[in-house]
Amino acid sequence: MFSFSVTDVRAVITRGRIDAVLNGGFRNPHGLTPGQNERTGLWLVGDEGVYIMSNGKLAEDQRPLVVYAQECDPKTNPDYWYYKRQHFGGDDGVEFLDAIMLGKLIAAAPTATHLTIAMTDNGLSLALVRR
Repeated sequence: MFSFSVTDVRAVITRGRIDAVLNGGFRNPHGLTPGQNERTGLWLVGDEGVYIMSNGKLAEDQRPLVVYAQECDPKTNPDYWYYKRQHFGGDDGVEFLDAIMLGKLIAAAPTATHLTIAMTDNGLSLALVRR
């Protein structure tokens, strides 16, 4: 399971929207056709650790806002690689999370402090918790 503060999730979504307004829309992950089904959201990325990042288009040399999962940050968890393999898999990957759906989920649990994401072979499970 991967945990992100609700504050950080909101910040990533907001940054993606700002980048989209300033730079002409939203990016699709690799393998999808540009200009189709692009919408506001964030990406859950398994790479060197696991993190969420904004999907707004970027200006040249601009970097997206990236927030690592509390359990899988290479800077704070020396076992991040093993945790990533166990809970995300050994390969790199990207999962899109719709911002409108996340907004509704967060609004339905106003006292929640963290978004948790659990991955299975068949999909993702999102939950909000208070810590």
